[in-house]
Amino acid sequence: MKTAHSLWHLLRDSMRLPALLAAGAAALAVSHAALAEESKVPVVAAENFYGDVVRQIGGRYVDVTSILSNPDQDPHLFEASPKTARALQQASIVVYNGADYDPWMTKLLAVSKNSKRTTIVAADLVGKKAGDNPHLWYDPPTMPAVARAIGSALSAADPSHKNVYDANLATFLGSLKGIDDKVAAMHARYAGQPVTATEPVFGYMSDAIGLAMRNQRFQLATMNDTEASPSDIAAFERDLRERRVRVLIYNSQATEALTKRMLKLAQDSRVPSVSVTETEPAGTTFQQWMLAQLDALDKALAASGAAK
Repeated sequence: MKTAHSLWHLLRDSMRLPALLAAGAAALAVSHAALAEESKVPVVAAENFYGDVVRQIGGRYVDVTSILSNPDQDPHLFEASPKTARALQQASIVVYNGADYDPWMTKLLAVSKNSKRTTIVAADLVGKKAGDNPHLWYDPPTMPAVARAIGSALSAADPSHKNVYDANLATFLGSLKGIDDKVAAMHARYAGQPVTATEPVFGYMSDAIGLAMRNQRFQLATMNDTEASPSDIAAFERDLRERRVRVLIYNSQATEALTKRMLKLAQDSRVPSVSVTETEPAGTTFQQWMLAQLDALDKALAASGAAK
């Protein structure tokens, strides 16, 4: 009787086996799918606007850490932390500016070896070097070059989602047309108009619009944290006092005493001032950030009667 009972259990279990195997296989497939879904490409961007481009191209398949992300912080005063070093060690892709804008990145990468890591340097992509104006993200050709490099790196790191990265890259490149169109329209209206700035942050974009930028020695001194010469300071003040320039462009992340002095003089002389930043503001995309600053400059130039 015991033998017959055992045989009955064995027969019952053998009949259940296909269903159990199928259920196990389904559960395993679900767990693998969930694991694949959770697995993201770790990316470190030195500056948050490059991190934003990574997010726009990588979507939900990337985990991005942006080191410089506070628009109230002076990027030139940044000091790397152990947390930054750890993030770099784990990154599959690293994106930074170069041209001596973020020299701490080269030092960190040198001591954080990772043979499988892909490093993208914006300056190398657009042929810029130390000594050139390092604010490359304001130069219209820079972001398309960086975006293409990011798309290639993501596809190499995660081939299974290459079609997603390719589609998102195409969308991102297409979205830059709004910036190009705005620059072209402003060039048609304002090319040749004299402007000045406290720093060369907006220099490449100013060149693209065709503005005549004045007081560049003063700007370099401010950027390099050295003292401008008395003659350069006097020339800057004269431009404002006599309204020889249509607009004053200033870096709102680095407002030293001399910058504040020039802002006050511009206000007293009724010269419009326009704020630009070196860090993308929270809650915006790169495209929105650029267009907002271009719109502000357009309005200031129009208000000063600079249109041709």
